[in-house]
Formats: sequence, C-alpha cells, structure tokens
Amino acid sequence: MQDKVSGSEYSRSGERSLDCGCSIRKVTFDVRDIGRFIGQLRTLAEENLVQVVLFDADKMAGESHVVSALFHAGRAIGRGETISSSFEIEALLYASASRQCQEAVKFGVHEGRNRCYLCICPENGNVWGALSGLMTETCEDWEILDDEKKHRLMGLFGITPAEIAVTGESLLQDLVLERVALLEVNK
Repeated sequence: MQDKVSGSEYSRSGERSLDCGCSIRKVTFDVRDIGRFIGQLRTLAEENLVQVVLFDADKMAGESHVVSALFHAGRAIGRGETISSSFEIEALLYASASRQCQEAVKFGVHEGRNRCYLCICPENGNVWGALSGLMTETCEDWEILDDEKKHRLMGLFGITPAEIAVTGESLLQDLVLERVALLEVNK
C-alpha cells in the first residue's frame, strides 16, 4: 500500500516514487575508482532502459531539492530546452542551479565515502537489486540542516547572510529551491 503525498508516493519501505515514475532511495557506498563506478552505472542503466542519478546528500537541501531537480530536468527534456545531452547531467545541473557541467558534477558521486539520494527513472526493481550489492540503503534523516550544512548550502547557492536575515533560516531550503527554478529562466 502506498500513500499519496504531494505528487509522489511512499511505499512502506520508505522508497519514494514520483509521478514521473522515478524512485528515490537514500544510500551510502564507497567509490575507489570513479570512472569504473560510473561505467558500471551506465551499463546497468542501458541494459535496463532507465536513468540512474546520484545526488550528493551533503550538497542537497533535502529530498524536495532532489525532486525539484528531477522535475526541472524532465521538463527541460520534454520541451527540448536542455543544456546537456543526458538526463543525469541535466538533473545535476538543476541540482547545482548552474549552467556549468563542472559545477554540476560536484553534486554527484565522488571518490571515497558517499551519502547519496539514488534516483532510478523509471522505477525498476531489477536495477535496485543489482545496485544493492554496491550500496546500502539508509534510514538516516537527511532533512535536518545543521549549522555546517546551512553554511555549505549558502556558499554553494550564493545565498547571502542578508537574504537569511530577511527570510529567516527556516526558509533556507526554499531559497535553494528558488535558485534551482531560476536556472530555467537563466538558460
């Protein structure tokens, strides 16, 4: 049984399935060779006719940030108004609120220990099954924005202390989502 929540559904396992058919899970994993790891993901995605996107949780302002990036990337592709040639990079561009691929890839996988939102579009249990050998699903709460993460997000998205003084710290996530949406206007 699934609960309908603002354009998405949550299964009992906590996996989120978006209206577009994407599922989101929180995962942790280690990467020693980034090129090999990305190659494995691409092969798995091609074999299963899906897109696999990993967002670095430490650079994301919660799951709504992930959902917004996926939504805007999908809409850009549907309209033929993309910056990049792949859904994965387009989603990372929106996540970073930047037109620069060099900035966007910083919001994805990196060498070492990773804490990521795993997105499989469209949802495909076979892909998760294959990835479960490489990644571990976590129930950690990544919605909490501690002081360190707030400062990191402010730096990444050019949010000034003056903006925070006007809006309040509680609206930091909204300010990040505004930057994501503005990328569509600033293309």
